[in-house]
Amino acid sequence: MTTQVLPIALPIQVRRAAVRVVSADRTAFALVVLTNCAAAASGLLGPWLVGRIINNVQAGGGVAAIDRLGLLLAAAAVGQFAIGYGARYLGFRFGERTSARLREQLADRLMRLPARTVERTGTGDLTSRATTDAGQVAFVLRDAAPEVLFAVVQAVIIVVAVLLLSPLLGAVGLVPLLAIPMALRWYLRRARPAYLAESAASAEVADVLATTAAGARTAEVLGLQRRRSAACVKAVTVANDAMLRTLRLRTVLFPTIDISSTLAVGAVFCIGGLLYLDQTIDLGTVVAATLYLRQLSTPIDTILIWVETLQSSLASFARIEGLAAQARRTTPAAAPVDQNIVVTDVYYAYDDTDVLNGVSLDVEAGEQLAIVGTSGAGKTTLGRLIAGIDRPRAGSVTVGGAVISDLPPEQLREHVVLVTQEHHIFSDPLRDNLTIAAPHATDDQLLAALRDVGAGWIDELPDGLNTDIATQTFSGGQAQHVALARVLLANPHTLVLDEATALLDPTAARHAERALAATLKGRTVIAIAHRLHTARDADRIALMDAGQIIELGTHHELTRANGNYSALWQAWQEDANEDEN
Repeated sequence: MTTQVLPIALPIQVRRAAVRVVSADRTAFALVVLTNCAAAASGLLGPWLVGRIINNVQAGGGVAAIDRLGLLLAAAAVGQFAIGYGARYLGFRFGERTSARLREQLADRLMRLPARTVERTGTGDLTSRATTDAGQVAFVLRDAAPEVLFAVVQAVIIVVAVLLLSPLLGAVGLVPLLAIPMALRWYLRRARPAYLAESAASAEVADVLATTAAGARTAEVLGLQRRRSAACVKAVTVANDAMLRTLRLRTVLFPTIDISSTLAVGAVFCIGGLLYLDQTIDLGTVVAATLYLRQLSTPIDTILIWVETLQSSLASFARIEGLAAQARRTTPAAAPVDQNIVVTDVYYAYDDTDVLNGVSLDVEAGEQLAIVGTSGAGKTTLGRLIAGIDRPRAGSVTVGGAVISDLPPEQLREHVVLVTQEHHIFSDPLRDNLTIAAPHATDDQLLAALRDVGAGWIDELPDGLNTDIATQTFSGGQAQHVALARVLLANPHTLVLDEATALLDPTAARHAERALAATLKGRTVIAIAHRLHTARDADRIALMDAGQIIELGTHHELTRANGNYSALWQAWQEDANEDEN
């Protein structure tokens, strides 16, 4: 089975998502913009007042007038600090709220990802989007976005102020600054693919390291240490090359902007000095214009400091938004009219190779069906299609006339639940692990569900249902008991069991299966049977071979027919007798 690569949102999709993010709290965003404009405008008073003081001194003005201008200068500085503090405070609050909404949205999308997508996606890719990328976007919204917004507003207002103060000096200062948008255009055109490649390379490193660590014992037993080490080195080398590409972009952008802003200040100072000597302009205007452009270096430096983070964040945002296309839709589908399951001429392929070839099957509500066959016959694949995990390449699987794979997860799990031997127990109290399936269940109901599946060990736990799983060592069999208890609590009308008791010993497995059969009596149970005594107890048995159902009937009908199932049953009985002897 090939690894599925999660999509990345296109630039237009990212822009639309950003607009939605801002629109969700538009009042707060408008207030942030207004306060930033006020803070930037208040900063214009300082250089203008300095210019007035210089002109006043040069004209021989009185001390009282100069003192008044000085007091105004001090008041302007205090006012700018106060308004700027308020603007940043509002910006941080907006960023925190927006970050929280994005994280909630991401969690919702992750929970709505189809199981087939999660299974076929590289661990590193999905994990890095949910952790590194989400953290990067949250950091930018909380810290970078307010700073950059303030810097952009401040820069625009300063440029406008210089032009209003002296159009000639403003034009002189703008000429060197024209290199900045040109450099930014060059940078931004190359930054998106470079940072996306860097994020993908980092995800690959995480994936390779995770799989190497998880399979360390296997690698040691089979002597694969050098091969795994080479894979890690290759992934790290690719990631390093990707980081160097983004570094080269910054080595072009940063010096260009630094030189441009410095040349702007120098040009205004020199040309302004010549105009003053020519008595075309007063000294205060020259000083004020120079201070304005010198002041421009602060917002430019701020933008430079955050530009790398912003680009990296945009790449992370694109990766997060890419999950939107994979998340299962939540629009309520038409409710099934009954509980009958119908499989019609189904084909399914792994890597372009069909493993199911025209399978058709009708399962009536309340029927107990066993699916048997040799390894690779297609039993598990059929079970996954019936549970809505996978979608057939051709044909259909419906419950009550509704296509199973089209049902939203919440609606789907009310009808069909798949239980395999792979179970996850969260590092939380046992009660929380059970109430996942039934949030309003009482303690008596939780204990009854555990005892119904044979989990007698519940009486040995130090704190009963309050026992923290993280403090206990749970065996695979105990984990299966918890999973089966969840099934009883979830109470679906159809249950698909695929080796659900494989980790239990034969006696415990038999007890759990009988308990399930008694508890779920009247409900539909489709058991992918590897122990044939399960098949014997079923209402009907479907024997699969080479992706097709070749025999279908009751245990007695199939054994009397002396076909493939009869031979399989006889062979299983002989093996069971040998094990007993």
